[in-house]
Amino acid sequence: MGYGTIGIIGAMAEEIELLHQHVQVSSETAGAGITYYEGTLHGKPVIFCKSGVGKVNAAVCTQLLIHLGADCVLFTGVAGALDPTLNIGDIVVSSTCMQHDMDVTPLGYKRGVIPYQERSEFAADPKLVELAVQAGDKHFAGRTLVGKVLSGDQFIASREIVHDLYESMNGACAEMEGAAVAQVCDMNNTPFVVIRSMSDKADGSAHINFAEFTIQAANHSYTMIEEMVKNM
Repeated sequence: MGYGTIGIIGAMAEEIELLHQHVQVSSETAGAGITYYEGTLHGKPVIFCKSGVGKVNAAVCTQLLIHLGADCVLFTGVAGALDPTLNIGDIVVSSTCMQHDMDVTPLGYKRGVIPYQERSEFAADPKLVELAVQAGDKHFAGRTLVGKVLSGDQFIASREIVHDLYESMNGACAEMEGAAVAQVCDMNNTPFVVIRSMSDKADGSAHINFAEFTIQAANHSYTMIEEMVKNM
């Protein structure tokens, strides 16, 4: 199956710099304060950009990316582990994405459910998930997990909150953009997958580990993207 123009969103400057080093950029487009770079990677047409932090930035970025011609969306970056089996540098490939800070429980809704909407948990494209798993197996054997990505506009450093998100919402990892990307892709019928490299373990040490392992995580994320694009 062909995926047409591949949209790539990185959450970090480090990831975008790696893309700049390898993508043959043919044009740039600015929109809503975000620069979109069009070009080719391994002969495949791509558009890549940096989203900025948080769900609003991610949603605006994704919609513009699709408007500019992306036929599928790959989102990469770092995340905090929720699953206690995950270690720093391990990869989570999204099975689904959901907002953990969407909370209308006083009105009788389950946590994470968006009122008056058909779906609140957004499934990644199975073929993109398969490509991501194959890339992980090749480069990070035994270190790739397919699971639910939880998103919220919060940096989670509390061991108690980590445990709660893992137990009550079955999250594999927590970050700040993926579910917004997923929802916009769902609204546009655009295939997506979120790929996250763990910058910290589920042990309350996030504030200690984050800066130190961000560069390593960015390198892992780029490796995954490059391998996937080769095979798309």
